[in-house]
Amino acid sequence: MRSKSKVTLGVAALAVFALTACGGPAGTTSSDPADEPAEPGAASGEHPYGLEVAESPEFEAGTTMAEFAEAGAITIGTKFDQPLFGLVGPDGNPEGFDVAVGSLIAAELGIPFENIDWEETVSANRETFIENGNVDMVVATYTINDARKEKIDFAGPYYEAGQALMVQAGNPEGITGPEDVAGLAVCSVEGSTPAGRIVDEYGAQLQATDTYSNCLDPLRNGQVVAVTTDNVILAGFVDQNPGEFELVNDGETFTSEPYGIGITKGDDAFRAWINDVLEEAVADGTMASLWEQTAGTVLPTPEFPAPDRY
Repeated sequence: MRSKSKVTLGVAALAVFALTACGGPAGTTSSDPADEPAEPGAASGEHPYGLEVAESPEFEAGTTMAEFAEAGAITIGTKFDQPLFGLVGPDGNPEGFDVAVGSLIAAELGIPFENIDWEETVSANRETFIENGNVDMVVATYTINDARKEKIDFAGPYYEAGQALMVQAGNPEGITGPEDVAGLAVCSVEGSTPAGRIVDEYGAQLQATDTYSNCLDPLRNGQVVAVTTDNVILAGFVDQNPGEFELVNDGETFTSEPYGIGITKGDDAFRAWINDVLEEAVADGTMASLWEQTAGTVLPTPEFPAPDRY
């Protein structure tokens, strides 16, 4: 039987995002995690999120879980430019809630943080990276929807966000909701659900880019009137750039965006096992602790959703 990861008592809350977004081009990996500790100042072997790594977990032979446990390593796709959820830190590793959740799955497989290869995975290439085997799973503010489920499978959801709008501080255009951006230039990421929705349902003129951090300068200089994506991502940018931006209506959302963990389609046993891990992490408080160490430095602790065992 596998052992359950627990949050180590007494682990101090960690700083989880850098002051400026950074990271290489899509598809690049972070620096070799063996070269530096996972968290600046952390002792060698200490998990940056205070998780205990399962010792010699046992899985049924031939399962994906058994393969990862035997290999002792895993490749996880995540964002590199999103404060609070996935942002490259000073040691070259991404930090945030998605990173913590990914490392929870790895820990349950007996894989320490330093044996995780973090691969930058932007919105447009998440399904492709899973299908092509570039990554073993994706934990990257990844909204579960039917179109994506035709290509891959999802465990989760582990969090539910919602689409919102971010504008210049003072809201010079007086935008009160998505209906006000019809015919106006709005920035979002190509291949994301928020980008499609703001055009198809609200008639905005999309200025598309590959990462959300690339929307900040167009908003600063007035090329676009707003940036749209999930409220938690935008909250991170507001917090990271004090006095420059604000959320419309204090971040009021106009959609539901359940975040899932993307894996290879048809791997039902792996999906069910991840859902078990997520469910237990909510029940024993591990998920709340991971949130409080990361996104919870800015946002209140949510009620985490139950996995959808479709």
